Amino acid sequence: MGLFAMKRRDLILFAAFSAVVLAGPIIFQPIGAGYPDLLQKFAIFGIFALGFNILFGLTGYLSFGHAAFLGAGSYTAVWTFKLLSMNPVPAIILSTIVGGVFAAAIGFISLRRTGIYFSILTLAFAQMSYNLAYSVLTPITNGETGLQLAQSDPRALDVMFGRDYGAVLPSSDLFGLDMTGYPGFYFCAVMLIVCFFISLRIFRSPFGLMLRAVKSNQNRMNYTGLNTRPYALAAFVISGMFAGLAGGLMAVTDPLAGAERMQWTASGEIVLMTILGGAGTLLGPVIGATTIKYFENIFSAFNEGILMKAFDFLPEALQHMMVSITSLFVGEGWHLTLGALFMLIVIFLPGGLMEGFNRIKGLFTRKASSDNIGGKTGGNADAANAAPAE
Repeated sequence: MGLFAMKRRDLILFAAFSAVVLAGPIIFQPIGAGYPDLLQKFAIFGIFALGFNILFGLTGYLSFGHAAFLGAGSYTAVWTFKLLSMNPVPAIILSTIVGGVFAAAIGFISLRRTGIYFSILTLAFAQMSYNLAYSVLTPITNGETGLQLAQSDPRALDVMFGRDYGAVLPSSDLFGLDMTGYPGFYFCAVMLIVCFFISLRIFRSPFGLMLRAVKSNQNRMNYTGLNTRPYALAAFVISGMFAGLAGGLMAVTDPLAGAERMQWTASGEIVLMTILGGAGTLLGPVIGATTIKYFENIFSAFNEGILMKAFDFLPEALQHMMVSITSLFVGEGWHLTLGALFMLIVIFLPGGLMEGFNRIKGLFTRKASSDNIGGKTGGNADAANAAPAE
């Protein structure tokens, strides 16, 4: 009972988060992001960011190697589809376990150092994993081509239960429900809600408090005789399991795995997501992941033709000038827009987008408090003026 007992405020937060996630197709439709493929990315990278936040947001350990666990999860899921079954349940279970085991091995070595040395170690391990997947382990990973399904795959569990996909290349399905389109999104959405619940419980637990203490002053804790490495390693493993699950879900919605998911750029992207949304907050990483994936998929879709139509109300010379300027920030240059946004957030909102939301919330709270105080003061003054008349 203690595991699921939640304070009223946390229960409201969890219920609101679940409602927003499940209503994603409706909420994001007006801004052109209500289609399944993008919603799946929101959910998957939200899980990835939640896991990274447990490590970076709570302990302060900045890892540049989390893409290794994402890639390991994807490879595990695809091999599960090839060898066992197209049902996604075994795939995500094994992906999560492999991500955790891989994280335990890397974390055991990397956590012998702190600060920038830890970050460099994780980056080195991630690049080693990428190179292994790209060239050395080609019998397992299929190198640069990527690991894909084939009709000749054994799929032992499917054969055992009489599943025959015929001559068609199979896709993942949950007991007959195809994991593409909106069903695939809702499967990922349920996983995101479960991960958010786990993250919420960790944040509110004594374990989460200990992780915050590690971030606050690890040296002081070591001087008291408390060994902080097991706590940091536990956070690293949990974070790796989240990443493995996210990688597995990538393969569930699109059954293939490539070495590019292990590149350092993928690790850097999750760092940006967490910082942009607000490291150390519950909702910040999910908001950051959603924001970046929205910019990536919406702004990168703008091309010169769309821009010409957008500025067709201008004189021709001015139209071409505006298209030339804006084309630097959209399409293939959308990273410039992301960089500008990230700079603005870091300069004006060091706590990420969540800091901005809290500031807005604080303005309304202070205004309401001022109105209440003013009302009470006015009432007392009226009473004082009325008293002599009585």
